[in-house]
Formats: sequence, C-alpha cells, structure tokens
Amino acid sequence: MWYHKPVVNKELLQSLPNLRIVASSGVGIDHLDLNLLSSFGVKVSNTPFIVSTDTADLGMALMLASARRLVEGYEMAVSPDTEYFPADWLGAEVSGATLGIVGMGTIGYKVAERAKAFEMKILYHNRSQRKKEEESTVGAVYCKKIDDLLQQSDFVLLAVNLTPQTHKLIGKRELELMKPTATLINISRGLVVDQDALVEALQNKVIKAAALDVTYPEPLPRDHPLLKLKNVIITPHIGSATKKTRHIMMEEMTESIQAGLAGLPIPHEVL
Repeated sequence: MWYHKPVVNKELLQSLPNLRIVASSGVGIDHLDLNLLSSFGVKVSNTPFIVSTDTADLGMALMLASARRLVEGYEMAVSPDTEYFPADWLGAEVSGATLGIVGMGTIGYKVAERAKAFEMKILYHNRSQRKKEEESTVGAVYCKKIDDLLQQSDFVLLAVNLTPQTHKLIGKRELELMKPTATLINISRGLVVDQDALVEALQNKVIKAAALDVTYPEPLPRDHPLLKLKNVIITPHIGSATKKTRHIMMEEMTESIQAGLAGLPIPHEVL
C-alpha cells in the first residue's frame, strides 16, 4: 500500500482468497482494519522507524518557517509590487522559546534532539513518561496533563499516532488554553486536530499561527478557509518524502512481503 491505496475492505479481501500480507508504507496504520484483516488470516507490516528522521526534520522546518514567516517573506521578496522591505515586518524567536511536544515516541524524541540545539525549553506529554536519562539527554520536562503543556508552550508540535483516543485531541478547549502568541504544528495526522475549531481559532487570533503537514481530507478542497489564511503554512504530507527514505521504505516493504510469502518472521509486523 502506498498513500493508503488500494483501500483494503471486506470486498477486496473476499476477492483475493490467496492474500497473505499487506505491506503498508509509513508508520500510521489508522487506515487499516486490523481485526478485519486478521479474520481473513492476512498479516500486516509497516515501515515505522525509517520515517522518523525525515519527519522530525520537517517538524523543525515547519516551526522555523512559520516563526520567521518564510512563505510571506518569499512572496514579498519576489512580488512585482514590492518597492521596499518594511522595517517593522517581524517574526518570532525560536531559539530560547518553549516547545511542547505531544507524543514523545521516536519522531517526537528526534524533534526534541533537534530543538535542544536551538536552546529551546522542551516540554512533552505522552501516555507514559520517558526514562529519566532520556529526558536529561534532551532536557525535556514531562507534563502529565496536556493542559499544562498547552498553557506554557510557544510552539505545540503534534507527533502522536491517530487512535480513537487522539481523534480530535486538539479542539476548541485545547486551542483556547494555548497562548495567543503560540503556533500549532501538526506532523501526525489531520484528524488529531478539530479542523473547524482550528480555523476559528486562527481567524479570531486565539492562537497566532499553524503549520500543518497533514489535514483532512488531503488535499483540502480548494475553497477551504485554511487555504486563505496568511498565518497558516500547509505542506502536502511530505514528512518522509526524501529520495533515500522512500527507497528504503520500498525495500523494507519488499522484505516483509517476501518473508510473509515464505512463512518466515515478518520484519516490522503489526501485531
């Protein structure tokens, strides 16, 4: 499967009685009905670790681009109507700011490693607290309650898996807890955020800005209000989109398929 295609539903499974394994690219498996696949005796694999470095890089890129208003700056610099650069056109500081990471798995931790180099204060919220030595390595402070993280952070970065528990994790209440100067960055899944609530928060300056690699649907309808807001950056779900990573992802999928067909242990099997 690539970009969640083809759709694996009951009709497809019934039409493929010899199907042994579904190898899905990327880390997310929210597009798969694991119980349904298991009932047909079909195994599932993904590529969970190879995507983490590139996705963390993109998270930092989105934070920097949003804070320093790179898209707006580019448009100003190349516009045929620009006659001068205004002296009061300013961005926000990243170095020394507070970053709140929601979801401190592999990707979230790699973001923290990068943020440490920017001398950021790092807070994180996770289902379980990381080991003390892992926290100290990146200087991260655990917030048992997400509310505490939201209230203190200048940048809130989402790096959670999409599950029933994280569906619309960030809604109207959570956005109102954030600082009016804060930026929301989403490199997880679009449905982790209540998009209607986000539009309202951005329009009413409840928060300052958003930088999104994921939305719902993808792509957004061309008349969607998020596409019209100056304080939003949207990229086309490119967290893992580098040549090297995509090549390795395909190799890992092929290895899983070969193992599944040979009856061997499947690398990165989703259990």
